Amino acid sequence: MFKKLRNKIIIITMVATTTVLLIAGTTIMLFSSTLRPEPKPFMEFGRMVPPDIEIKIDKSELSDQEINYFIKVDRKEGSSRLLVTLLSVGLFIEVVVFWATFYFSKRIVEPVKDAYDKQKLFIANASHELKTPLAVIQANMEALDVDAENQKWKDNIETEITHANKLVLDLLQLARMDAGDINKGPAEKVDLNEEIKTRIEIFKPKFGGKISFKSEFKKLEMTLQKQDVLQVMDILLDNATKYGEKKIIVETRQNELTISNDGTVIDKKDAQRIFDRFYQTDKTKEGSGLGLAIAKAICEQNGWNIVATGEDGMTKFQIRFRND
Repeated sequence: MFKKLRNKIIIITMVATTTVLLIAGTTIMLFSSTLRPEPKPFMEFGRMVPPDIEIKIDKSELSDQEINYFIKVDRKEGSSRLLVTLLSVGLFIEVVVFWATFYFSKRIVEPVKDAYDKQKLFIANASHELKTPLAVIQANMEALDVDAENQKWKDNIETEITHANKLVLDLLQLARMDAGDINKGPAEKVDLNEEIKTRIEIFKPKFGGKISFKSEFKKLEMTLQKQDVLQVMDILLDNATKYGEKKIIVETRQNELTISNDGTVIDKKDAQRIFDRFYQTDKTKEGSGLGLAIAKAICEQNGWNIVATGEDGMTKFQIRFRND
């Protein structure tokens, strides 16, 4: 991530520098050709002779055509020398700016990277430490015998413990992904359409509207990490049931999966940050803001591309799978 950020700083700086140099060079060339005065010929021996040309022949032998030729040659040579000078200076400036940007971009990014690494370490350690006491609390709550009058309080506590457990597990998964500690099994052939139909049946009871499925193919077999694609589908379907109102549409095309819902259409600002950790477009909805971050991380580690867009009154999440 930080390597990409550094490269982006270098590219933006170099593009800006090149643009400025091109504009400056073009302006200088135009003004040079426009403002350079015409060589003023003078009369000698009844002939027009340009004063800036050193002529070692009898000036009386020059014709008007020869004089014009000397003038054009002089201008062309002057313009060529100016162009070479500008290109040399521009190349030198580009090299200096590149190495300066390369050096200072590293200095700029390093503090941000250090802070990010410390944050990741804290989240990993905190999640690990919280996992055990939460498991103990949950086990004790399940063993606790209460009367019917107090059962609702027990149910509320168990619900919140379950929610906290899920949050901790999500944080631990992100921490493992950040550390590269992922044991991936071999990819296997998956009928994506069949798996989607199964997941839709699981999520139907959670959604008050209609979940429809469309595909160009009766079967869509792909070689994928099955557990990864199922987890991403569950995250996106869970998100759609939270934010959708009356309909959710799941579509597959060749190497592509789209899950859309008719809730509040995501705007461009939110679409750029929707996969950030803990970011939520609607704070009133249940959730921790980690699900889409996990989906993004899983897609990236598999070489898949995931994007969010808002169009045609729908919020769409589109995954393009790698075609090996």
